[in-house]
Amino acid sequence: MEKKTVDLTKNSRRKNSRISTQSGSGYNMVVFCHLRWGFVYQRPQHLISRMAKNFKVLFIEEPIPFEPEEENEFNLEIINNNLHVLKPKVKSIADIKDVLRPLLKDSRIEIGWFYSPSFSPLITEFDFETVIYDCMDELSLFKGAPQELITQEKFLLSEAHLVFTGGKSLYEAKMKNHKNVYCFPSSVDRGHFEKAKEHISIPEDMKNLQKPIIGYLGVIDERIDLDLLQKTAKLKPEMAFVMIGPLAKIGEEDLPREKNIHYLGMKDYKVLPNYLQAIDIAMMPFALNDSTKYISPTKTLEYMAAGKPIVSTAIKDVERDYNHCISIVDNAEEFAQTIEQLWRVDQGNNEQAYEKILQRTSWDVTASEMLKNIQSVSV
Repeated sequence: MEKKTVDLTKNSRRKNSRISTQSGSGYNMVVFCHLRWGFVYQRPQHLISRMAKNFKVLFIEEPIPFEPEEENEFNLEIINNNLHVLKPKVKSIADIKDVLRPLLKDSRIEIGWFYSPSFSPLITEFDFETVIYDCMDELSLFKGAPQELITQEKFLLSEAHLVFTGGKSLYEAKMKNHKNVYCFPSSVDRGHFEKAKEHISIPEDMKNLQKPIIGYLGVIDERIDLDLLQKTAKLKPEMAFVMIGPLAKIGEEDLPREKNIHYLGMKDYKVLPNYLQAIDIAMMPFALNDSTKYISPTKTLEYMAAGKPIVSTAIKDVERDYNHCISIVDNAEEFAQTIEQLWRVDQGNNEQAYEKILQRTSWDVTASEMLKNIQSVSV
């Protein structure tokens, strides 16, 4: 849905500074995110959709392309009554303030929720009662990250009342720079991914692939060890290696091409269990570089919920928490040997270990615990 300047914030000022869980006529949570709502359904979508049960949320993306006559306009997508996604048509992130002012007017917004330090210049433009930094990645280490991101994060940390992190390694890094840091590793929508254990339909683009199928679900970017993928595929030409997800920051020309490597593109979140049902062994072939130094992959628990044996490279948060039930490999030879063993010998039966891990987490619980932290600093 597209709209131009529409005032949705009448009478949105609160009478006190305590966090309210009632939706008013105006926005009481504004979220700034570097990832688009319609991209891969991950941490921001899981958490903010749940927060929207308690707050009226305006989710703001990075600027989108526009024609000259459209400058300072925006697209507004209505997800539901309590969750709107704003796509600004401005030249820079700093200019988003010119789009937001008519929407927010003089309202005192209860929560400003930041996923990227790049939005931090907007903190001083609006009156947020509580500023939250949900750090899901160390973005300054990603490919093409602007140098000013480090300075922007220092400012964001100085202004934030609460810092949440998406994994233990990030927590250990951020707790040195803020007194109010809480570790909330990415969780799982267990019921959704457990559907892969049922007799659900297999997608057409998976039906004719040779068995076993070694599969990856997620963004394909500089974090993937493409050389490892190619070498392993060459060592196991009788196996199918399937990469499911969109490309980011790399192009088609960067992808290794082998007869048994298949790129199926981005799939709707709703059908991911169908793809997992067809996969025999799940893989996380991450490169060990700056961009993966602090990651805690969401897909780890999604694979577990689907009951799949998992092979991963030695990502710190994965190795120290799950090495008892996930196969950790260092090179293509180990990768090839491991998937051969999982396929031919024991199928990687870690059901009990998975169950213990999955019982301890859910996105509902994570959102609820975050809300308690927010309320504690807002009293």
